[in-house]
Amino acid sequence: MKKGIARVLLGMVMGGFAMSVPYIAPSANQWAQLCVFLFAYLIVGGDVLWRAVRNICHGQVFDENFLMCLATVGAFAVGEYLEGVAVMMFYQVGEMFQDYAVDKSRKSIADLMDIRPDYANVQRDGAVIRVDPYDVDLGETIVVRPGERVPLDGVVIEGHSMLDTSALTGESAPREIAPGQEVLSGCINTSGLLTVQVGKLFEESTVSKILDMVENASSKKAHAENFITKFAKYYTPVVVISAALLAVIPPMILGISDGTVWMDWITRALTFLVISCPCALVISVPLGFFGGIGAASRAGVLVKGSNYLEAMAKTEIAVFDKTGTLTKGTFAVTSIHAQGITDQALLELAAYAESNSSHPISLSLQKAYGKPLEEGHVHEVEEIAGHGVKAVVDGRTVFAGNAKLMRQQQVECSEGETVGTVVHVAVDGRYAGYLVISDEVKPDSATALQTLKQCGVRKTVMLTGDNRHTAEAVAKQLGLDEVCAELLPIDKVEKVEGLLGEKSSKGKLVFVGDGINDAPVLARADVGVAMGALGSDAAIEAADVVIMTDEPSKLSTVMRIAKKTLAIVRENIVFALAIKAAVLVLGACGLANMWLAVFADVGVAVLAILNSIRALRYRE
Repeated sequence: MKKGIARVLLGMVMGGFAMSVPYIAPSANQWAQLCVFLFAYLIVGGDVLWRAVRNICHGQVFDENFLMCLATVGAFAVGEYLEGVAVMMFYQVGEMFQDYAVDKSRKSIADLMDIRPDYANVQRDGAVIRVDPYDVDLGETIVVRPGERVPLDGVVIEGHSMLDTSALTGESAPREIAPGQEVLSGCINTSGLLTVQVGKLFEESTVSKILDMVENASSKKAHAENFITKFAKYYTPVVVISAALLAVIPPMILGISDGTVWMDWITRALTFLVISCPCALVISVPLGFFGGIGAASRAGVLVKGSNYLEAMAKTEIAVFDKTGTLTKGTFAVTSIHAQGITDQALLELAAYAESNSSHPISLSLQKAYGKPLEEGHVHEVEEIAGHGVKAVVDGRTVFAGNAKLMRQQQVECSEGETVGTVVHVAVDGRYAGYLVISDEVKPDSATALQTLKQCGVRKTVMLTGDNRHTAEAVAKQLGLDEVCAELLPIDKVEKVEGLLGEKSSKGKLVFVGDGINDAPVLARADVGVAMGALGSDAAIEAADVVIMTDEPSKLSTVMRIAKKTLAIVRENIVFALAIKAAVLVLGACGLANMWLAVFADVGVAVLAILNSIRALRYRE
């Protein structure tokens, strides 16, 4: 940037000196002034000339470098030295603005995704050594000190700390971590010392996959980008030929032999070339999508390509998996219904009776109890397959399990209409009540579905392998339009194929899931969205968009970003084409000079690029 500014300033000084040559040295001829102008021109536009020659040698003739060289060299040929230098100077100023805009956009994403770890502290032969994360093997133990970035995915085996996950999820609140919990590469350890057993090699780790997604996002072009690429390919030779015809045909038709008139039409043709340069479209449209992808990343959503961002803006049908997507995917005690004893006493008996089991239901009972289970309280524990458990707790015989177990023990029980797994408890042959254990709905699921409707989604559907009663209860709670339960993975694909037929020709279907069984459906949908933090590797690999925060509400966020990005891209296309068309007509009629041509090229490009940068700035 500094070199570019210095070159433009030097070119301005030399151009000013060239203009003053007739006054400084009246005896100097026109050739002396031309030499000074040429020197100023080479200072300002020498690199553009070189790029044009190099591209022509490589077979790439019709680009903006060729257009600018043709126009400015032509200006010198007709004696308009000052305009030739000025056009190239303003073009270079515009290029500097463009470079600044692109660099700012890239830096915004680079700063956001600056998550690549530089090293890993590995325990080997009784010592901790620093190595490249690529050199760490599966199962090795690494040490993450306070302030360091977690280099590889793994499980904490020792230490308690708080993790800054903002680079992955976009959330500023730190996350507490303890032994037995999984940590993802890219997070920053903010407090305690952590010892982690490596669960994935670096090339398979979360940070590696995220970087790969971001780096390859630009390889998948949106429809609008493809249009601009094809447009520029045919547009440039058409305008060059049109400019040549404009310079030759009118004087020939009119039968004019006056050299001054011929020079006038040649000047019009050169002005026409400067106006027609398509850099405003070629640069601003991809930059707009790049900004949209950056805004989504900042919100904790990774979009693997601008084509998926464009598709998100056209979503008509949103289809969701249930467990782990709309619900937390973890069992928890949601209600307690005691008879003859207190709720706390019922929970305590159930927790102790189930204390020897590692089943998720047993673990949820122990977690709900929330106190350490003391030894010596439980005896004669007996697992009853398919029914539950029998145990003697503080001298009382406790049966905890399903309704079949109660009937087997000839104990009457009732549970009413409940959603989830019911654990009945009988004490010394008398019914003591039941506890309901269910998968909790995520706090923002209901809001997410409401905001999707506001974003233009016509239909919301839930596909799940869970039982119909539970699925319908969740769907009713969240306000879904349709629910299909007790589905196998192949059934989900068939349902999605049926729903694809319900959308319009331009509409899109989005599927959101997290499990390995969702991978086929994610691949089949127009846009597959995976829950990244808790989602399976297969789901994240098959998905086109990854929500790192596991919040369903982020789906409407990325849809709003997509709609804003598309609006900006359309604004740039309409604005650039309208201005260029108007000035091209003026140029052909001889009503536009080189200065207006410079605005139609460089000025329009700068304005379009500055407009594209708005895509980076998104607020809920």
